[in-house]
Amino acid sequence: MEILGGPYFGVAGAGESHGPAVTTIVFGCPAGLMIRRDQVQAFLDRRRPGGNKYGTPRNEKDKVVFLSGLYQTDHEALLGDATRGESTITVEVEGASFESQGYEAGYTTGEPIAAMVLSTSKKSGDYTQFIGPKGQVRPGHTDLVKYHKSRGFVDVRGGGRSSYRVTISDVVGGSIARLFLQQTFGTVLLSSIDQVGPLRANLSLADRCQALLAEQDSVTIDADTIAAMQRDIDASVIPSIDSGFASQAAELIKETRKSGDSLGAGVEVVALNVPPLLGDPLYQSLKVRIMGALGGLNAVQSCEVGAGAAVIERVGSENNDPIRSGGYVSNTHGGLIGGMTTGMPLVFRVGFKPTSTINKPQQSVTKDLSEIEFQLEKGRHDPCVGVRAGVTLESRIAIELMNAALSQKAQSVGEGLPGLFR
Repeated sequence: MEILGGPYFGVAGAGESHGPAVTTIVFGCPAGLMIRRDQVQAFLDRRRPGGNKYGTPRNEKDKVVFLSGLYQTDHEALLGDATRGESTITVEVEGASFESQGYEAGYTTGEPIAAMVLSTSKKSGDYTQFIGPKGQVRPGHTDLVKYHKSRGFVDVRGGGRSSYRVTISDVVGGSIARLFLQQTFGTVLLSSIDQVGPLRANLSLADRCQALLAEQDSVTIDADTIAAMQRDIDASVIPSIDSGFASQAAELIKETRKSGDSLGAGVEVVALNVPPLLGDPLYQSLKVRIMGALGGLNAVQSCEVGAGAAVIERVGSENNDPIRSGGYVSNTHGGLIGGMTTGMPLVFRVGFKPTSTINKPQQSVTKDLSEIEFQLEKGRHDPCVGVRAGVTLESRIAIELMNAALSQKAQSVGEGLPGLFR
């Protein structure tokens, strides 16, 4: 069963790349959280195809409509202005037209929250090359394994359910989790591309955050400072705290696209102002859950926490983070020890493989395993999937953090979340 998070807060999605829509159901959000459609839309805009010229040329508007789980007594505010077409839903079936209003703003009721995003920019005819047992297999894609696992009953258009498009549900659910975490704890998530192909950034988001904590002699960073960092990231041509690197990387992506090839990427993800003592040890530790959520994302090939693989070369006296009465002095551990949060920023680095779909000849097979020289005939694809991935990574961490927070609350009925340092 495909559910992100859970059992206390979970997100389920349905829909394929070229289906009518991607639908999402969010379970477990406590009642009383105000959600505005435009807040969630802002995160979806960062993910949507066509939102960055260095991503896929497919251009989807990806406007979200909320269908359930929200309410307020001011029905005009709940439904928005119908004269402006806010969240107006129109459906034609068997010659009859039906119209309704989605929700623009409301408080969560504690019931499941349903949302829908239509898919309107599809070129399904581009995928006839992959139909049936004689359909060709794109190296690096799920074409072969999904065809045989489903006994041939598979949607080949745009990659079907294996498309990055299905991460719409991640972002919708993650947006709700982010609103809860920010309002409850002041927790905010940021991401920054720090590598594209062989190019590496000189500035690190994790280092910037650690320097700010040292300057403020605190384990938290204020909202204005975080907003300023987000503006710096957004101002770059691709989302990165290092604008000089971003410009070089964008040029490399442009030239690689022209050559018909693709590039991998590294993305840093940081959660700030995380409450301590969330998560459990061992088999369902928060480290296991977050690394599984990040590592399970389409095209991800590696996931590191804290200092990551660099710790291999250190001795213990270099690697251990000193502790004072006010908290940890450094953050090699990346905000997690023993599968539980320490109050320091959560720090992850995720590696994406080069986009599998490229316009170069490759050795492959048909689905009945006849060997062929494969050449892509048509299609629109990201030359570097990491360019749009940051908001999805942030969303997956937010979902796991919210689930952990609600789990902790369930274990301490009648109490607030415990503290750690004075």
